[in-house]
Amino acid sequence: MKKQKYVSLLALGLGVSTILAACGGNGDTADSSATGSSTAEGTEDNFTIAMVTDVGGVDDKSFNQSAWGEENGKEKGIDGYDYIQSNADSEFVTNLNTAVNSNFDLVFGIGYKLKSAMQDVATQNPDTMFAIIDDVIEGENTVSVSFKDNEAAFLAGVAAAKTTKTNQLGFIGGQESVVIDRFEAGFIAGAQSVNPDIDVKVEYVGSFGDAAGGKSKAAAMYASGIDVIYQAAGDSGNGVFSEAKDIVKADPSKEIWVIGVDRDQTEEGLLTLDDGTERNLTLTSTLKGVGTAAKDIATLTMNGEFPAGEVLNFGLAEEGVDLTDGQLSPDALTAVNDAKAEILEGTLAVPESPEN
Repeated sequence: MKKQKYVSLLALGLGVSTILAACGGNGDTADSSATGSSTAEGTEDNFTIAMVTDVGGVDDKSFNQSAWGEENGKEKGIDGYDYIQSNADSEFVTNLNTAVNSNFDLVFGIGYKLKSAMQDVATQNPDTMFAIIDDVIEGENTVSVSFKDNEAAFLAGVAAAKTTKTNQLGFIGGQESVVIDRFEAGFIAGAQSVNPDIDVKVEYVGSFGDAAGGKSKAAAMYASGIDVIYQAAGDSGNGVFSEAKDIVKADPSKEIWVIGVDRDQTEEGLLTLDDGTERNLTLTSTLKGVGTAAKDIATLTMNGEFPAGEVLNFGLAEEGVDLTDGQLSPDALTAVNDAKAEILEGTLAVPESPEN
C-alpha cells in the first residue's frame, strides 16, 4: 500500500500558484520533509513540464485553469512548459505519449479521467516522471494528488442552507465518479446539518464539457423552486452561471444563486441589468489548491526531490481546500466557520460518498 503523506500547502509558502511558476525558477523552496525518493535530475535551466488536460481543457475557468494559471517563467514550448488539450477521452494516451516523446521531464495529468491512460504510459516510460491530479497511479516514477473535496463541499452546503429562502437546493455534477461523489456527499451533508428536512436535488450532465447541458439542468432546477445550485461540472458548470444570469436579467426580482467550484468564480456570476444595476450571482466558491499542489510537486522535482510513489492528500487541515466568503451573510459565515472548526478539531466527520 502506498504511503499517505499530508503536506501543508501554505506552510510551504507557496500561496496560490501554478505549474508555470515552478518552471520559471522563482526562488521558492519546499520543505524536504515532503519528499520521497528522487528520480529527478532536472535543474532550473533545463527542467521542463507538460500538462495533459482532461476534456474540459486548460481554459475551462474551473478545474484545469486552476492548475495552469498565468504564464510565468520559461517560454512555452518543448524547452520550457507546454500543455496538450484533450478533446476526447480517446486522446489521452496519444497526448501523454506526445509529451513523453517531446522529452518533458515531468508530465501532469489533470483529472481522474486520465488514470488508466497515465498508468499505462507511466509503466511503459520509467524514465519520465508523472503526476496525476484527483486519482492514484502506481510506480516509482509517479506521484498522485488527492483532495478532500467533501470537506469544502460540506461548508458550501452549510452556506447554501443558511441562504436559501425556499429550502430547495440543487447539485449539478459533470460525470458520476468517486471524485464528484465527494462533492455531492459533502454538499448534502452540510446542508442537512443545518436543516435535516431541506430538499437537495441532484443531477448529472454526463460530461464536463457540455455547457448547454449544464444550462438545461439549471433551468429545470430554478423553475422548480430551487434557489441555490452548487455546480461541480467543469465547463458544463459555465452553463449554470449562464442560466442564472439569463433568469435574473429577464426578471431582476428573482433571488437565485450559484456556488462556484475549484477556484473563486466570482467573475462568472457578474451581471449588469438593463437599468445599469450590477448583481453578482456567485454566492461563494469551494476552493481547491490544484495549482499550489502542482507547483509543490514541480519545485520538488526540479530540485531533484521527486516524491516517488507517494500519494499527497490535501484537505482543510492541509489548507488544500476551503470556501470563499463570497456574498455570504454574517449568519452564514458564522455557521461556515463553526463547521470548519469542528472538521479541523476532528469532531465532525464528513462523508465521502452519497447515501444510497
